[in-house]
Amino acid sequence: MSRRPMRFARQALLLQIGLIALVVGIGFVLVASLLDRALVDQFGQRALAVAHAAAADTDLAAAVARDDRSGTVQERAEQIRVNTGALFIVIADRRGIRLAHPDPSKIGEPVSTDPSEVLAGHDVVDVQRGTLGFSARGKVPLRDRTGAVVGQVSVGFDTEDIDHALLRLLGTTAAFTGGALVVGVIGAALLTRGLKRRTLGLEPHELADLVREREAVLYGIGEGVLAVDTDGRVSFANQEAEQLLGTGVRPGTPVRELAVPSRLRSALESGQPVQNLITVAGDRVLVANHRRVSRDGADLGSVLTLRDRTDLEVLSRELESVRGMTDVLRAQRHEFSNRLHTLSGLLQTGHQEDAVAYLQALTSGPVTGLGPAADAVRDPVLLAFLAAKKAVAAEKSVDLELGETSWVPGRVRAPVEVTTVVGNLVDNAVTAAQLGERRPARVEVDLLADGATLHVSVVDSGRGVPPELREDLFVEGVSTKDGDHGLGLALCRQAARSFGGDVRLADPGDPAERGAVFHAWLPGAVAETEEGA
Repeated sequence: MSRRPMRFARQALLLQIGLIALVVGIGFVLVASLLDRALVDQFGQRALAVAHAAAADTDLAAAVARDDRSGTVQERAEQIRVNTGALFIVIADRRGIRLAHPDPSKIGEPVSTDPSEVLAGHDVVDVQRGTLGFSARGKVPLRDRTGAVVGQVSVGFDTEDIDHALLRLLGTTAAFTGGALVVGVIGAALLTRGLKRRTLGLEPHELADLVREREAVLYGIGEGVLAVDTDGRVSFANQEAEQLLGTGVRPGTPVRELAVPSRLRSALESGQPVQNLITVAGDRVLVANHRRVSRDGADLGSVLTLRDRTDLEVLSRELESVRGMTDVLRAQRHEFSNRLHTLSGLLQTGHQEDAVAYLQALTSGPVTGLGPAADAVRDPVLLAFLAAKKAVAAEKSVDLELGETSWVPGRVRAPVEVTTVVGNLVDNAVTAAQLGERRPARVEVDLLADGATLHVSVVDSGRGVPPELREDLFVEGVSTKDGDHGLGLALCRQAARSFGGDVRLADPGDPAERGAVFHAWLPGAVAETEEGA
């Protein structure tokens, strides 16, 4: 059975404790060494100072010069030794013969160390072994009144005193060292705990696997992903998200500074979950989902996913156009059937003249019901689409007609985009006319071809656009209607700009005269010569 490997957090803790102990141990040894050297030097200088003080006694120098062996030198030396706490004070003459020594039996014998350097007039500080053991010594020449060297004074302090002082200092140092070690261990433990909390308890290899999986997933999918941290700043955005939004997204950017549609910014700032939000970014129609992310009860921020729905939107527009034309054909078939029944009844009852008059009336008027200007629009897609819109408007008690100035001699090159622009403008106008106070409610559509450019003008009998909405009317999410609206005009402008044109509010409307007037121009939308004629 294989042993379970030690967790990284525990390894880090043990490593930090080992390093702290090693550093503290090395520091303690260095401090002990420095303290030992400092104490030896200190006791040596102390011995030298006592020796200088003794050598400054002129009476003592005079007694040594005359080789006084009456005990005066010994008495004076002992007095100084007792007062200073020295281990010994030895006084010798110029020949190195002791005249004073703590052990009276040593008086008259040569000193145990070479006195030549001191007798030559030099001070000496060292640690040596003598008759009384190891001691820190200070030796100075003894001079008479004329300055001549008549002997030497040697003062020593027991090295055991140095050891005792060193042990006291090391005890204090050890206490501080132990405290530093304890503080270091506690700090290492807290650091390890914080590391474990910040990494959510994951091991390094698990984090590496997560990073590899994250790169594979986030950069391998066809969806845009944008992550926001708990401070409201972007923490991640993959390349697909930047392409869909049409702008670069730098990590650390506050959400309020992102150049994204207002609906997306509102979702990110609020932090509320959003499902299948339709939005427009540049020339793309996007589906956005937003949700909060948490782990073990900890809030990790939120994630926004984006999917490109542009192709699907194009298919939806084509389907809407086909459905509209189907509705018109169905209505025309029903109407044509009614006319045939009427004509058949007239003929069967012998009213041939009435039948002829009925046929003349049918062929002389427009078949779409869009008014006399319908004959000036040669594109069947536009006519069928507007006829379908007229049927829908009629269900809402709104009369939809083509304006008298309409004139489109050629075919429409991009029927899906054109019907998107016209359809959104007409739908908004029908709704405005229905909610308006004027009766009968009317919508007038003018289609005018200027070369290859198609101009579309839509006016309704509604209440117009309120002043507070006129500047931001084409911004996504802004609408004159209540509820979840505000996407139609944004899509309309997007489709118009795909031609290199645009849509604008030509007149916000006058409650006393008419409703709002919208104008769109679509360069290259119409063939200059009729195709298929």
